[in-house]
Amino acid sequence: MYHLPVLKNRRTLLERGEKFISDVYFTDCNLRGRLYGDTCPLESITVFQTAKRIPYSEAVQQNFQPCKVGDSFGPTWWTCWFKIALKIPEAWKGKEVHLRWESDGEGMVWRDQEPVQGLTKEGEKTSYILTECLTENEPYSITLFVELACNGLFGAGQGSMIAAPDPNRKYTLQKAELVVFNSEVQELLTDFEMLLDIVKLLGEGEQRGYQALFTMNEMVNLCDPANPGTWSKARSLAQKFFSQKNGESQHIVHAMGHCHIDSAWLWPYEETIRKCARSWVTAVRLMEKNPEFIFTCSQAQQFQWVKDWYPGLFSQIQHFVQKGQFVPVGGTWVEMDGNLPSGESMVRQFLEGQNFFKAEFGQYCKEFWLPDTFGYSAQLPQLMQGSGISRFLTQKLSWNLVNTFPHNTFFWEGINGSLVLTHFPPGNSYEMKGRVEDLINTLKNNKDKGRANHSAVLFGFGDGGGGPTQLMLDRLQRVQDSDGLPRVHMSNPDRLFSELQADSSLLCTWSGELFLELHNGTYTTQAKIKLENRRCEALLHDIEVASCLALTQTAGFEYPTEKLQKLWRLLLLNQFHDVIPGSCIEIVVEDALEYYNEIEKTGSGLLHSACNALRTSPWLGAGSSPAFLNTLPWERTEVIALTEDGAQTKLALVKAPSVGVSPVTASAESVSTVSITELADGSVRMENGLLSAVLDNMGRLVSLILVQTNREAISDGCFGNQFVVFDDVPLYWDAWDVMDYHLQTRKPIVDVTRPVEVVSTGGLRGSVKFSLQISGKSSITQEVILDANCPYIKFKTKVDWAEAHKFLKVEFPVQVRSPNATYEIQFGHLQRPTHRNTSWDWARFEVWGHKWADLSEHGFGVALLNDCKYGYSVYQNIMTLSLLRAPKAPDANADMGQHEFTYAVMPHAGSFQEAAVIQHAYNLNFPLRLIHDVKVAQPWSAFTLNTSAVILETVKQAEGKKNALVVRLYESHGSSVSAVLSTSLSVQEAWYCDLLERPDTAHPASFTGSKISLTFKPFQIISLLLQLH
Repeated sequence: MYHLPVLKNRRTLLERGEKFISDVYFTDCNLRGRLYGDTCPLESITVFQTAKRIPYSEAVQQNFQPCKVGDSFGPTWWTCWFKIALKIPEAWKGKEVHLRWESDGEGMVWRDQEPVQGLTKEGEKTSYILTECLTENEPYSITLFVELACNGLFGAGQGSMIAAPDPNRKYTLQKAELVVFNSEVQELLTDFEMLLDIVKLLGEGEQRGYQALFTMNEMVNLCDPANPGTWSKARSLAQKFFSQKNGESQHIVHAMGHCHIDSAWLWPYEETIRKCARSWVTAVRLMEKNPEFIFTCSQAQQFQWVKDWYPGLFSQIQHFVQKGQFVPVGGTWVEMDGNLPSGESMVRQFLEGQNFFKAEFGQYCKEFWLPDTFGYSAQLPQLMQGSGISRFLTQKLSWNLVNTFPHNTFFWEGINGSLVLTHFPPGNSYEMKGRVEDLINTLKNNKDKGRANHSAVLFGFGDGGGGPTQLMLDRLQRVQDSDGLPRVHMSNPDRLFSELQADSSLLCTWSGELFLELHNGTYTTQAKIKLENRRCEALLHDIEVASCLALTQTAGFEYPTEKLQKLWRLLLLNQFHDVIPGSCIEIVVEDALEYYNEIEKTGSGLLHSACNALRTSPWLGAGSSPAFLNTLPWERTEVIALTEDGAQTKLALVKAPSVGVSPVTASAESVSTVSITELADGSVRMENGLLSAVLDNMGRLVSLILVQTNREAISDGCFGNQFVVFDDVPLYWDAWDVMDYHLQTRKPIVDVTRPVEVVSTGGLRGSVKFSLQISGKSSITQEVILDANCPYIKFKTKVDWAEAHKFLKVEFPVQVRSPNATYEIQFGHLQRPTHRNTSWDWARFEVWGHKWADLSEHGFGVALLNDCKYGYSVYQNIMTLSLLRAPKAPDANADMGQHEFTYAVMPHAGSFQEAAVIQHAYNLNFPLRLIHDVKVAQPWSAFTLNTSAVILETVKQAEGKKNALVVRLYESHGSSVSAVLSTSLSVQEAWYCDLLERPDTAHPASFTGSKISLTFKPFQIISLLLQLH
């Protein structure tokens, strides 16, 4: 019997297989050329164009004009509605018929008044299935609408993906026709593709790779593309190969459909609403066809958008959530930035998110899901645990520029000791395609081999949406249990983490922050967004405190629950991980600033209403004197400005009680006043009994002495408040990255346009002013302020900024030696090295912090405070605050214009804890609030604490309980401490509760009279539910 010779030339067999399924070569005679059969033109196609994103019901009423394939539409961000009349030929009975649609815009098919399918060429979705087997009973004449967004999956960047959008770009309709689809050919193509990938990726050293090669070659021999009768023989060869099973010890991949959609990035918020609909309706179609398919989806805000705009689709999603196929994950309102939002903002992300998922789907999320955020605060594990979450998934640290993170599956320990089981998918992506490469990378990259034998594979187009395709599912189905590859389970997050937890005894623990060694320019980019975020966080805090005081003291006051929720949700939306970091296009920045304006406008009204209600309370009452509200939980003595008739400003030194109200008196107590002395060399000395500062004529600090210890803070021969500018040209990610080499381009700013001059000569406040020229286009004007009784000197700064790829910072070289600096984070602080011994230290050349950073040695230190900045660098003894950047992509005008911000320097004796640095940073960010026309006789306080280690962060009305408050406290020093919270409010009982405000009914708080006794561990957050009488 004659046998065909077995060819051994690997290259020729490999290329033979590639050409057999190529969409470029030999399509006249290869298999790919048989994918589509007969075609038929559409009966008619008409179009309506609009600059607005309008609902379907409005669109179909418009006047549609004739158009044809090849026509262009736009410009960018416009919408085209196409009306399509089609008639399927009767000769196509028994065939699978598709509408084939190709365009460089993002499309969505509407049928019977509902969205039914996304159509995005970049997302490999170019056809809508009209019927899988045409029968006599089906409609042959159909009218469809296609809503086309004039933008691509990744926006409309001019020349590159992250470039600023091209506003004049046009979008072309490249294909619109009926076509017969040969599903048998598609099945065979998938077989060939998977075999080819196995050959390439297992390589010449693996027996299994050669088996795949020879199987594929024999399939080509058997398969005649022109003869469908030969196709089943080729398929059975492939099935025989794929069905050869693995051993029991093989790594298990948990495959989950996924579609990461940035809530705004290279496109505006409004377009994201449609991206969600396009992506999710496509996922729903896949669920109907593939009952084993499971799709994970995060961000409550996006679900809320779909509920509001596409209620029919939302009902379908609810159905598939109940079936376990559509799995909500994350538990937060949006996938927020992991560094910049305040602690309370992060709590509200979980509170709003988890409450939404519980209300709409009957379940809380078990996993925190944040795959694309630029680093992760060391306080997140405690926030997760407090929100009913003990598992965490991300992959972003695979982007590290310097060091490779050593784990994929591990326990992450927060600064208070909270542990969460954490998984980084070893494929280093959240948008895999179900290919052999994804499975092999998952196996090879797993850094916890022997400790963890389960990994996630998240498959589907992402960032701009799109999600999974049928092809991805078919690929994974082929290799569910195929020798040489990991076993593939269609799975869900709960199953993955349960398997990891069950076999977790050998897992390692990572303690502290998960710092991303990239994208550290995002701590500074788009300074106005960061300023508004900090202001709005403070405003919402103050509204809640004032409203709670009004609720408890004024009969008939209605707590503004719904309005506050709306404002919080706007703030949380803007904390999305491409908005607050500043890595978004200009129209997103404009939207964000508009939302902040709405928060401030509405919020100011709510604060005024609460303060007005306090005027009618029994202990305050209407009158003619000013009073002020202190929303912070300690007594403050501060200089405040009173605007009198004629708008003349008068200063007063006032003593404010803890979380309470006090009258404005002429002087709170006898203190040293401020004196300003002009020196012969043009410099100025400013003194207030606590500090003595000397500024030269350029506004630089020549000397800063802590009077109490006569200790000089500024290094000999150096200058504090030294502005410096750097060249700032990253490798690619313009708005995101600042590279280490920028430090080699330092240029001090020394061009004085207006030397230091005295503005206020002293008394309760002394100040001087000066101006500097940064360049021919940019300048700085600064007022340096020293108040009576104030332990820090303030620098109120205005910058006119018109640079390109420059980075503005301010430096303070201080007489302190310490290997570590301390930075405030959410509900606590952490230390980072001031040296660069290792690559891990070096990678932290630019770091983030919140309201303060401190450099201390034993007995003395210096703190930097600020009201809106997040980027810091402390190297050796030089403390640097990052002020402004000037990237040109994706927003060509990022940070251009005028900026105002304040920072302060505070030398102190002892530790920063003993010196109350934490409290003074709060004071700088939370001004005392004036209440006009009252007759308050004496100070009144709602809450006091007996220790400075514990901070009362939040006072709010309890969710869904009109006669209850929630107060949130945290230990701020890093100590174990007992504390007593005293209240003058009419509290009936107190319970511990979690961050979702679920009371722990088994553990009431120790409450006697007006005092609640508490015990804290370092950085512990405690929430209490206070039931009022």
